[in-house]
Amino acid sequence: MQSIAHVVRLIDAFNTRIGRGLAWMTLLMVLTQFAIVVMRYIFGVSIIKMQESIVYMHSFVFLIGAGYTMLREGHVRVDIFYREAAPRTKAIVDFLGAIVFLIPVCVLITWYTWPYVTSSWAVWEGSKETSGIQAVYILKTTILLFTFVMTLQGISMALRSFLLLVGHNNGAQGNS
Repeated sequence: MQSIAHVVRLIDAFNTRIGRGLAWMTLLMVLTQFAIVVMRYIFGVSIIKMQESIVYMHSFVFLIGAGYTMLREGHVRVDIFYREAAPRTKAIVDFLGAIVFLIPVCVLITWYTWPYVTSSWAVWEGSKETSGIQAVYILKTTILLFTFVMTLQGISMALRSFLLLVGHNNGAQGNS
């Protein structure tokens, strides 16, 4: 059981590092957007790469940061009974949700987007704008990174729930 708790801690630490790192990108995104507005409306200058960089940063923050958001229970949850449920009931819901819904959906998304992403890499797909960011393949890769971090966090959630259900929850505390 200690090895399971160790895996949970490793996955949670991995997604925590990613989430905290990407949090700084939100500041960069705001500053870049501010600079775009100032340059455009005060100086009459427009730089396509700067404008496109907002889309890239937005993608990184929301898709790659999704695992961290899930770890911190920041995703929207349809809360009919979960909030008032006993810890054991919550563990059952989390375990089944991860195993039956989250992980299979992530596998399905990976399966269907793999050709989309690899074909983009095969041609080094770039922006439709001549002076845009010529790395659309990296932007599309965030879809696969999303499924990776979400699958990892789903495994962590399922294992943490399993530990709680079998009465060995020490050392696998999440969200703290």
